[in-house]
Amino acid sequence: MEKRSKVMDFLILMRVNQWVKNIFVFLTIFFDLQISNPLLLYKTCLAFFAVSFCASATYIFNDYCDIAEDRKHPIKSKRPLAAGNVSVAGSFLLAGLLLFSGLIIGWFLGSQVLFWLIIYVLSNLLYTLFLKHIALVDIFVIALNFVIRLTIGEAVANLKNSSWIILATMLFALFIALAKRRDDVLVCLDKNEKYRKTIGSYNLDFLNAAITIMAAVLIVCYVMYTMSSFSINKFHTDKLYLTVVFVVLGIMRYLQIIFVSNKSGAPAEVLLTDRFIQLVIMGWILAFYAIVL
Repeated sequence: MEKRSKVMDFLILMRVNQWVKNIFVFLTIFFDLQISNPLLLYKTCLAFFAVSFCASATYIFNDYCDIAEDRKHPIKSKRPLAAGNVSVAGSFLLAGLLLFSGLIIGWFLGSQVLFWLIIYVLSNLLYTLFLKHIALVDIFVIALNFVIRLTIGEAVANLKNSSWIILATMLFALFIALAKRRDDVLVCLDKNEKYRKTIGSYNLDFLNAAITIMAAVLIVCYVMYTMSSFSINKFHTDKLYLTVVFVVLGIMRYLQIIFVSNKSGAPAEVLLTDRFIQLVIMGWILAFYAIVL
């Protein structure tokens, strides 16, 4: 029982539930209709694990740097390092193994993939050490990391995404990051204590407005993608706009989670547990492929 508990602590330390964010590496072969290509799917799966291992390594480093702040937080205080459930030495050993494994897989997939993996790791390290303490810059770095995930998917498949998809990825990441910051502000207001240095630079009025704007621009961006000459020429159809209804439904549901439920602090958990959003995503995928195939 003790062994299982320790294994679970290390899995939580790795934030395996956050790996769901790395599905963005699959978007390139999805939008290029290559998801059924065995070789590209295999290579993209390897890229997914490469990014996930590197991400877990940076999460561990972030938790080490944030031990003092996390111990004051009502939820983050339960993280393995902050709670003292795992040793610092063991955590760093695990982080080193994960980083090494991720970069080795990246090297196997090619120099471009390895290059973007290194950029991804450096971006996360800079975020942990400096950039997350600068308001606005912190959320833009999060958005940049989502674009890097998308770029790794391009590199491994040797394909290019539409500029609309790249822009939509950045806008989506900003939308999610702003929602997460809103949750941070709510926690601070509830406990009357600041757990992040940048929290004082945000308030609910600003975040509510920014989230609403980002949601609207994201929808417009996706509409432009579906109606662009790029999409019409690539898929030989002008009916892709019909999938917009699923995007609008998904965003409206997330807005409901943000403003009504006040539970936007864990976007990965929302994706893994919210049945409505899961059904919307499945509906969007089925509708997209039904139209373009």
